[in-house]
Amino acid sequence: MAERLTPLEIMTKLISFPTVSRDSNLPLVDWVEDYLRSHGIEAHRWPDPEQPHKAALVAHVGPWEEGAVVLSGHTDVVPVDGQPWDTDPFTVTEKDGKYFGRGTCDMKGFDALAIWALVEAHHAGVKRPLQLALSFDEEVGCTGAPPMIVAMQKVLPKGSAVIVGEPSVMQAVTGHKGGFGYDTHVVGFEVHSSIMHTGVNAIMEAAPLIDWANKRNAENRAAQPSDMASVFNPPWTTCHVGMIEGGTAHNITAKDCRFMMDFRVVPGESAAQWRAAYLDQVRQVEARMQTVHPETRIDVTDRFAVPALVPENEGEAEMLVRSLTGDNASHVVSYGTEAGQFQEAGYSAVICGPGDIAQAHQPNEFIEIAQFNQGHTFMERLIKRLSQ
Repeated sequence: MAERLTPLEIMTKLISFPTVSRDSNLPLVDWVEDYLRSHGIEAHRWPDPEQPHKAALVAHVGPWEEGAVVLSGHTDVVPVDGQPWDTDPFTVTEKDGKYFGRGTCDMKGFDALAIWALVEAHHAGVKRPLQLALSFDEEVGCTGAPPMIVAMQKVLPKGSAVIVGEPSVMQAVTGHKGGFGYDTHVVGFEVHSSIMHTGVNAIMEAAPLIDWANKRNAENRAAQPSDMASVFNPPWTTCHVGMIEGGTAHNITAKDCRFMMDFRVVPGESAAQWRAAYLDQVRQVEARMQTVHPETRIDVTDRFAVPALVPENEGEAEMLVRSLTGDNASHVVSYGTEAGQFQEAGYSAVICGPGDIAQAHQPNEFIEIAQFNQGHTFMERLIKRLSQ
């Protein structure tokens, strides 16, 4: 009989795969697929046709029928480059009541619990099905989940309640902001800075777009938030530029300037309207540039788009998690997750996972052992519920 690993043993194995988003996750997917197969569970992978070194993995146990509970996690982690780690980030280290390692919190700790739960549910012969969905490229804009969600519905009966295990200290998070970003490339015209009026400085033309974002942030902050927005921190839509690059020398008008404009939109506001507003500003700046040199331009490319998770009125996923955790308080977050993408695809969705988001992406990332154990208890209760 195949060995049934503990949640800690599974997490230790998952952490050992350095699945940074820029790299392959296939060794991890291979291991999970083999482990599930050893227990008689068929898994289905969806390879990304544009990135053959990456794949999503889904599986189903229990009756072959619709209405499964879906445990959703992502396999990728953020880089450790330049971070001052005290331990090997790809080895689980136990110390001071914590498990240290890249992904222990975000979110291989939950992934391990979900894999454990799938195997245990299979052996328990649950009466309601349980599914596992492991995506990729969540950390670069939640780009791997949408095609996975489409693909899984072609090979598995559609589930109804999705638990996305992002770290929420095991609280039921029922809403988050939507987000989208545009890679913006301003293409100017180089001349000596002493005659800058005859050229087009891409950096200085990018500045009005960034200043537009500053003004929108100030307006949004000053406005009275809607009831739906008021529960978020901050309770308004944000426009943000976190990185910018361009230029070749201080005495040459910059030919290129690149930055990403990032929006986090509160539920109840239209992402489409924010898109239109930004693109209108881009076209205005571009038109002004082209009065000096017609060949200048601004290229705008979609970088990511994550729909908001809208609180559901007694949603199935929320009610299930509340019944298992006893948490009846209201919780929302300002970061985006794959929960909004599942909800957009017709699933009831909620966020609930062990660990604190404050530890995510940090050097010496950790999950408290008590939190990991609480997640284990949650899975035991879930299996018992599905067996009734």
